[in-house]
Amino acid sequence: MPRLTVDEMKKMREASKKEMSLREGDFRGKLTVHLGTCGIAAGAREIMDTFLEEFDKRDITDIMFTSTGCAGLCSYEPMITVEIGETPPIKYGKLTPEKAIKILEQHIIEGNLVKEYAIGMGSERVG
Repeated sequence: MPRLTVDEMKKMREASKKEMSLREGDFRGKLTVHLGTCGIAAGAREIMDTFLEEFDKRDITDIMFTSTGCAGLCSYEPMITVEIGETPPIKYGKLTPEKAIKILEQHIIEGNLVKEYAIGMGSERVG
């Protein structure tokens, strides 16, 4: 394996810091990409990459970006959960990069539910 150069290590460090900054701090909402085995097989990594690229292009820093495992709805993968402010979490499924961008623009930025891609509202949390 070739050795890393100092410049390559600096780039990796900056990329890591940028990713961590999306997971810390004060946010108005949270975007979770479901990356269980079923999600990955269905294309969730491409959805995650789409959101990361769009967050970067649009300089979105007030939404926490995170990932989780399977949500138990494998036939709806790839899936995300969007939580904005005090509104209930919304699960979106059967996503493509184009659908992800529409959800970003309409729900995450403008605050409007994208009903045609929503598969559930609320939380599975107890208590």
